[in-house]
Amino acid sequence: MSPWLSTPLVDQAAQKWRAFAERRRAHFVELYRSGRWKQYYSEERFLACLREAMRESERWATLAPSPKRQSPSEEAFSNAADQRTAA
Repeated sequence: MSPWLSTPLVDQAAQKWRAFAERRRAHFVELYRSGRWKQYYSEERFLACLREAMRESERWATLAPSPKRQSPSEEAFSNAADQRTAA
């Protein structure tokens, strides 16, 4: 099997799937809070879908954790390094 050639692309796709899973979970939570779930689901089916959405969201959070955010000082240093020119 060949190694991954497009790691940034794979990471980007994983982040998109994670975001989708989080939006799906948020949608079911909103349906629950508003009570609108009763128009579309039986209680048993809704709870099963909600549990599945929560499991999927947690799974994608494990598979594709949020990118590490840099502290302001690290960000300033990396920006300064990027702006250097050859003398």
